[in-house]
Amino acid sequence: MPTYKAPADEMLFLLNDVFHIERYSNLPGFSDASPDIVAAILGEAAKFSEEVIQPLNRVGDTEGCTRHSDGSVTTPKGFKQAYDQFVAGGWIGISAPAEYGGQGLPGTLTVAVNEFLASANMAFTMYPGLTQGAIAAILMHGSDEQKARFLPPMVTGTWTGTMNLTEPHCGTDLGLLRTKAVKQGDGSYKITGTKIFISAGEHDLAENIIHLVLARIEGAPAGTRGTSLFIVPKVLLGPDGKLGARNPVTCGSIEEKMGIHGNATCVLNYDGATGWLIGEENRGLQAMFTMMNEARLGVGTQGLAQSEVAYQNAVAYAKERLQGRSISGAKAPDKPADPIIVHPDVRRTLMTIRAINEAGRALVVWTALRADVAYRSDDEKERQTADDHMGLLTPVIKGVLTDLGFANAVMAQQMYGGHGYIAEHGMDQFVRDARIAMIYEGANGIQALDLVGRKLGKDAGRAVMAFFNEVQDFIKENGDDAMKPYVAPLGEALGHLQQATMWFMQNAMAKPDNAGAGSYDYMHLFGLVALGYMWAHMVKAAQQKVASGDGEALKAKLVIGRFYMERVLPETAAHLKRIQAGAASTMELPAEAF
Repeated sequence: MPTYKAPADEMLFLLNDVFHIERYSNLPGFSDASPDIVAAILGEAAKFSEEVIQPLNRVGDTEGCTRHSDGSVTTPKGFKQAYDQFVAGGWIGISAPAEYGGQGLPGTLTVAVNEFLASANMAFTMYPGLTQGAIAAILMHGSDEQKARFLPPMVTGTWTGTMNLTEPHCGTDLGLLRTKAVKQGDGSYKITGTKIFISAGEHDLAENIIHLVLARIEGAPAGTRGTSLFIVPKVLLGPDGKLGARNPVTCGSIEEKMGIHGNATCVLNYDGATGWLIGEENRGLQAMFTMMNEARLGVGTQGLAQSEVAYQNAVAYAKERLQGRSISGAKAPDKPADPIIVHPDVRRTLMTIRAINEAGRALVVWTALRADVAYRSDDEKERQTADDHMGLLTPVIKGVLTDLGFANAVMAQQMYGGHGYIAEHGMDQFVRDARIAMIYEGANGIQALDLVGRKLGKDAGRAVMAFFNEVQDFIKENGDDAMKPYVAPLGEALGHLQQATMWFMQNAMAKPDNAGAGSYDYMHLFGLVALGYMWAHMVKAAQQKVASGDGEALKAKLVIGRFYMERVLPETAAHLKRIQAGAASTMELPAEAF
C-alpha cells in the first residue's frame, strides 16, 4: 500500500533559508508566524496528513461518493470523522482574518499545508480547499453584511463553499452561460439553471454549503459582460441567522470520473433558488477571478502534490526491488540481483521527478509570499509589483506544474513495471487523480493562451520585464565559481525565453495564430526558466548552509540542482525552436482533412 511522509523540513528550508520569511514581518500576520509557530504548524499538518487522511485515500478511491434518492450525498467511509478533526484543528481558517474567526496567519502557510494534505488525499482536500477559495472571494467582493453572515461558519468549516461556473454547453467560454437570475422585491434573486462538474457540490461533511454561482440577470448584456456572481446557500437562513428551509438547489447526479472518486463532483440543478448578488451587477467574472486565481495556485499545488507522493513511493520501490545487475558491476553481491536504483535510467527518472518537485515547491512558496504582499501590504508599489507577479506566474504554475505532475506520476508508475499497472500498489490512483489538475480551473491550453495573449502585453509588458530583470540581476550578482554551473545554464535558458518573447512581439500582431500555435511551448519554456531560477536560489542557500557547517543534509541539493541544469533545463532550446517555426504547418490543413 502507498505511504507518504510530508516534506516539512523541505518547506522550512524554503521559508527560512531561501525566501527568509522573517523579512515579511512588517505585513499583518507575519509577526505572529515565529519560527517556532511555523515549525509547529507544519509539523501538525504533516502528522494529520500522514496519520488521518492518507489512510483514507485508497478508501475514497475504491468506495467513492453515494447519491441517494432524495439528492443527498454520502462521502466515503471515514471522511466525515476526518473532516470533523480537520475542523476541530482550525485548519481552514489559519490565514483568514481574526474578526471572522480565523487565525490571521500568512496565506503562505495555508498553501504549504495544502500541499501536504493534497499529497495525502487529494479528493478529501478539495472540500476545504474550495471553501478557502470561496472565503477569499467573499472577503474581497462581499458586502459587510454578507461577510458577517457567511464568513464565520465558513472559516470554522461548519459550512463549506463551492464555485459554480461550468454548464453543459459552456466551459471555458463563460459568455455562453444560460443560468438565469431574476431580481425579487426584497433585493434577492431567483436562480434557475444547471451547473456541471461542481466539485464538493453536495456532501455530508458540513451542515451548509455556500455556492458561488455565476449567472445572467434578466436583460443583462450578452457575453461575459453580462455575467454576475451570486451567493446561493444550500440551506437558507432564518431572520435569527439560524438554518432554516432547504433552498431549491439539488444534486441531480454525481459524475462518473477517472479519478478523485472521494470528492463529490456534482450536477447541480437550481430551480428558482434564492441567492444574493455579490459585488456589482454584470461584473461577476471579475469577482470570480479572485476565486479562480486562488484555485489555480491551489491546482498547481495539486500537481506538485501528486508528483511528490508518487515519487516517494517510486523511490521506496526502487530501493527494494531486485532486478538485474548494475552494468558497472554488482552492487549487492550477497543478493540474487541488485536493487533497480543502481541502474542509470532508473536514477534519471527519479532525479527528474525530484528536481521538478523541489523547484516546483519553491515556485509555489515564492508566489504564495507574493500573494501575501499583494493582499496585505500597505505600500501601493509593493502591492502592484506582487500583483504583477501573481498575474504572470499563476498560469505558469497551474499549467506547468500540473502537466509535469501528471507526467511525473506516470514516470513513477513506470518504476514498478507491470506492478504499477495493477491496483495493488496504488500507483494508478496517483496517475488518475493527477490527470484532472490539467483540466479544471481552466484547461492548460487556456492557461498558455492567457499567459501569451493577456499577461505578456499587460501594462506594456511591465510584469514580464520585471521577471527578466530580476533573473538577470541574480545571474550577474552570483557569477562566482561555486555558482557558475548553475547560473550559466540559467542565463542561456533566460536568453531563449527572451528570444521567444521578442519573436511573439515581431510575429504575432500581424498573424495571431503564431501566438496561439506557440503559446503552449512558451508556457513550458517560461516554466523551465522559473524552475531553474528557483534552483539557483536553493543552491545558493544550500551552499551557505554547507559552508557554515550546518547543512550536511543539503549537499544533495547541489547535485540535484546541477542535474536540473544539465538534464532538464536544456529543453528550453527545443521549445524556442518550435515557437519560431510559427503557425504555418499547424493551420494549413482544412478541418475536413483531419
